[in-house]
Amino acid sequence: MLSSLLNPSFSTLTPKTKPKPIDSIHTNKRSVFVIVRCTSSSSITNNHSPLPPNDYHRRTTDNIKDEARRHPSAAHNFTAKYVPFNAGFDSSESYSLDEIVYRSNSGGLLDVQHDMVALKRFSGEYWRSLFDSRVGKTTWPYGSGVWSKKEWVLPEIDPDHIVSAFEGNSNLFWAERFGKQFVGMNDLWVKHCGISHTGSFKDLGMTVLVSQVNRLRKMNRPVFGVGCASTGDTSAALSAYCASAGIPSIVFLPANKISTAQLIQPVSNGALVLSIDTDFDGCMKLIREITSELPIYLANSLNSLRLEGQKTAAIEILQQFNWEVPDWVVVPGGNLGNIYAFYKGFKMCQDLGLVDKIPRLVCAQAANANPLYLYYKTGWKEFQPVKANSTFASAIQIGDPVSIDRAVYALKHSDGIVEEATEEELMDAMAQADSTGMFICPHTGVALTALIKLRNSGVIGPSDRVVVVSTAHGLKFTQSKIDYHSGSIPGMGRFANPLVSVKADFGSVMDVLKDFLLSKAPKYK
Repeated sequence: MLSSLLNPSFSTLTPKTKPKPIDSIHTNKRSVFVIVRCTSSSSITNNHSPLPPNDYHRRTTDNIKDEARRHPSAAHNFTAKYVPFNAGFDSSESYSLDEIVYRSNSGGLLDVQHDMVALKRFSGEYWRSLFDSRVGKTTWPYGSGVWSKKEWVLPEIDPDHIVSAFEGNSNLFWAERFGKQFVGMNDLWVKHCGISHTGSFKDLGMTVLVSQVNRLRKMNRPVFGVGCASTGDTSAALSAYCASAGIPSIVFLPANKISTAQLIQPVSNGALVLSIDTDFDGCMKLIREITSELPIYLANSLNSLRLEGQKTAAIEILQQFNWEVPDWVVVPGGNLGNIYAFYKGFKMCQDLGLVDKIPRLVCAQAANANPLYLYYKTGWKEFQPVKANSTFASAIQIGDPVSIDRAVYALKHSDGIVEEATEEELMDAMAQADSTGMFICPHTGVALTALIKLRNSGVIGPSDRVVVVSTAHGLKFTQSKIDYHSGSIPGMGRFANPLVSVKADFGSVMDVLKDFLLSKAPKYK
C-alpha cells in the first residue's frame, strides 16, 4: 500500500500526543527544517497541534515534486475504500479504490468511505491547524485547495501520481450590495467555485478522478482513456486534467445544447469530442454502455471519486469563516452529486470535531429540469424522472439524475429544502447579480432565485448567514447574457441594460450623458 507523502517541512502529521522524537535536523545558512517520526498509536493522548510550517528554500535544481520526494513525511494508516452508498466503513461489501467499479452488487451507488476511527486519532484542533497551514502555499501537492485535505480525499495516493492545477481555494465573496438591495440581508456570501482552472467547480472532482486514473495506469491497469457524458463543464475539466497527464479523453456532448465557450474547451485540450443527437440523459446512457465494453474509465459523478474533491469546497467555506458554520448553503442541482458532496464535507468536519454542527442545505433546480423539486413536493414519497426541457442553466438540464439517492440523503440529514426557478426568474436574478458587480452563470441565477423565494417567504431570516455556491464562470455563458440585454429573448429583460447608439457629435453625447447622470443622481434627504 502506498503511503501518503506529507511534507514534514510544511506540516507534521502528529496525533493527539506529546511531541514526537526528532530524527534529524538539517541546517544551512538560509533555513532550518525538522523531520518528525510518528510513533505507534499506543502513545496517543489528547490535544497536540502541528508544529508551525518551517521556512526553507528549494534547491535550484529541484521542482516541487522533486522537493516532495526529498522530504517524505512520516507514514500513517489512513485508508479509504468503496462501499455501497449509505453503508459504513465495515460493510461486508467493499472494494479497493484501485478497482474499476461503479455500482454495488445490487446495482446501487457506491460511496468512498474513510476510516474515521483512524482519522479521529487526531483532534479537530489538529485538523483545523493542518488545513489552515497549507493555504496559499506552493508545496506539492498541498497548494491545491483539494489536496490540502489529502488525508480526507485519497489518503493512499503517492503525490507523484497526483494531477493538479492547484485548483480550489476559490473566492468567498461578500455580496454586500446584492444582499442589501435585493434580499434585505447583511451577511450574504457567494462561493465562486467557477474561479478555477477550467472555469467551473468540476475541477475539484476531476483532479481526484484523473489522479486515480494516473495511478492505475502507473500500476499497468488496463485503462486506455477516460470518458464522460457532459453538458459542458465536466468535459472541460476532464479534457484539461487528462491533457496535463497525457491521458486520452473522450467526451459525449448533446448536439447544439451547450455554449460555444464550453464546447471549445475539450476541443482545444485535444479530447475526442462526439457531438450526439440526444440530450444529456441519452449521452449518459451511451457512455455507461461504452465503458462497460471498452477499457475507458467512466468520469461522470456516478463515479464517487469526483465527490471526494467536490466536498473540499464545503471545508473551504468553514476555513474562510474561521471555522464558524453558516446558517444556510444554497447549491444549484442537476445530476445532484454536488449537494451530497457539500453535505459530506460539512458532515466530516462535524464528525471529526472541527465544528459542532452543519448548515442547512438548499438544492436549487431549474423549473424546466426539476425532478428533485417534484419529489420533494410529494414529501419524498414518489420519485419520477422527467424529460428535461431546454433551460439557460444548461449544465443542470438533467431529468434523470444519477445521484438522486445521495441528494435526498443529504437534504434529509441537513433539514434541507428544494426550490426551483423559472427561466425568467433565473435570468433576472443573474442580471441583478451582475448589476452589483458579479458576473455569474445562469446556474447561480437559479440558486439566487431560490434564496430570493426563501427570503420572501420568511424561511431565511434577514440576519442569517447564507452562502450561495456559484458553480461556473459567467464568461462561459456570454451569449445568454447578450441575448437578455439586447432584448432577443421574448418576454424577458426586466433588468436589461442595452447598448445605447449615439451619433458621433458632442451635442448628442452630452444629451445622453445628462439624461443618464440625472437618473443616477444621489437623492439627498
